[in-house]
Amino acid sequence: MLKVRLSSLLLAVLVSLPLAVTAAESPKTEPAKAAATQVAQTGLVNLNTADVATLQRELAGIGATKAQAIVAYREEHGDFTTVDELLEVKGIGEATLEKNRDKLSVK
Repeated sequence: MLKVRLSSLLLAVLVSLPLAVTAAESPKTEPAKAAATQVAQTGLVNLNTADVATLQRELAGIGATKAQAIVAYREEHGDFTTVDELLEVKGIGEATLEKNRDKLSVK
């Protein structure tokens, strides 16, 4: 009788394990997937919609601090109207802009 109970318990745990793992991963992976999908569809990083993680991941020479500065600038001044406006962000220079110009969009 004990073997039957243990077997049933083990089966219940094994069956529910993949569901628990999937449920636990969903909140973490969905925003990243959405951002990656946006970049993949257009091939460009939109300065007006990209989050810190996307900017940091997709752009050369952009770490966490510069990515946060881009988002902060956008929140303070509104949407970017041109890619060149990125030069207004503290820490972003001409060299960084030129490395990334072909990857950037404001639409």
